[in-house]
Amino acid sequence: MPIDAEKAVAAEPRSAEITWDHKDIQLYHLGLGAGLPATDPAELRYTLESRLHVLPSFATVAGAGMGVVGGLSAPGIEVDLAAVLHGGQSITLHRPIPVEGKAVTTSRVAAVYDKGKAAILVLRSEVADDDGPLWTSDAQIFVRGEGGFGGDRGPSTRLPDPEGAPDLEVERPVREDQALLYRLSGDWNPLHADPEFAALAGFDRPILHGLCTYGMTLKAVVDTQLDGDVSRVRGYSTRFTGVVFPGETLRIRMWRGEGRVRATVTAAERDEAPVLADTVVEHA
Repeated sequence: MPIDAEKAVAAEPRSAEITWDHKDIQLYHLGLGAGLPATDPAELRYTLESRLHVLPSFATVAGAGMGVVGGLSAPGIEVDLAAVLHGGQSITLHRPIPVEGKAVTTSRVAAVYDKGKAAILVLRSEVADDDGPLWTSDAQIFVRGEGGFGGDRGPSTRLPDPEGAPDLEVERPVREDQALLYRLSGDWNPLHADPEFAALAGFDRPILHGLCTYGMTLKAVVDTQLDGDVSRVRGYSTRFTGVVFPGETLRIRMWRGEGRVRATVTAAERDEAPVLADTVVEHA
């Protein structure tokens, strides 16, 4: 069996040093579609080094996403990339991410769940610099064809549907070349660029990175619900429910709550096909 759950969870955590600077931040933000209009002061906070702040979802690509990459090569884990999809993602912010940084990321396989026809790997990364913890990230990786080994099914991550009409609905276009730009932040899976590889995975063309949709959604929430203040974000979680193709339009619906914003994301051109669900931004 390619996944040995007991061996994977028991393996020693892996630590590595990661660094980033303003160029990494700017490239990440551009990969999310930031910078339009180019001279808008609200967008310059994402693109101009003298005004730069860091969208907290940058945590998912810092160090070229080393936590996920390391987790997929951990002892007991041997999977085909064509069978791998991102099932969910959460980050907890311990303090705002600096524009330039050097930190140590410690990664491990926190859990392996048996969903019958698939396995779920929970890959946890804890990142700290000289001043203490920065963030904790959990990636839930869905591996098709690797379930049925008799393991724990794991907890349900589904939330009750939001009540009432959304407080705000916005649309965010996905550029035709957005996956090609986003992958420069470190996710080189050919599923997002190579039509032949996408066909092997069952798609008629390359798909957008789920974490790109994740970042675009957080940016929309910060810009419209948190006065553009990234430092107010305390945590952010979602469940990936469908794919996005470059060139489509994301429709993001938001519900305000006490200290949190709920959101759902759909693909507008495909009859509101669900993309992100159970999406929560915790904030100050």
